Amino acid sequence: MQIQSLISPNRTLCRIEGGSKKRALELLANTIAQDVPEVDGDELFRRLIARERLGSTGIGYGIAIPHCRIEQCSGAVGALITLADPIDFDAIDSQPVDILFAMLVPEDANSEHLQTLASLAAAMNNADYRQRLRAATSNEALFQAALTKP
Repeated sequence: MQIQSLISPNRTLCRIEGGSKKRALELLANTIAQDVPEVDGDELFRRLIARERLGSTGIGYGIAIPHCRIEQCSGAVGALITLADPIDFDAIDSQPVDILFAMLVPEDANSEHLQTLASLAAAMNNADYRQRLRAATSNEALFQAALTKP
């Protein structure tokens, strides 16, 4: 899985105000919907919230990978944001989150979903990669940092 196949410059936002878990998920949903017209932002937000109710997607180290399946999606799509201030995300290590990588896949993409999620988690487990993302000071710098190999 190549991260560049999931994100675009329009779906990469650096050091934004998140405020809360719910607000960050709403920002991710709207960011994707603005760049991928077939995706309804409200529906995506509802699905991301529903997924979080099953258990936090905060994987530790200040990282969350909110994800869901959605019918309007023809392939895997992602968005990457970093937050100006970390937020509580009920992460497995109880640490606040400042890097969120949202991912959505088509409704019937079971194996693709799991493989892409595993690849993302592996990339985000790399301390140098996380540091490069956190060091970015602009949307473009964050996008370029995300494309570097973990």
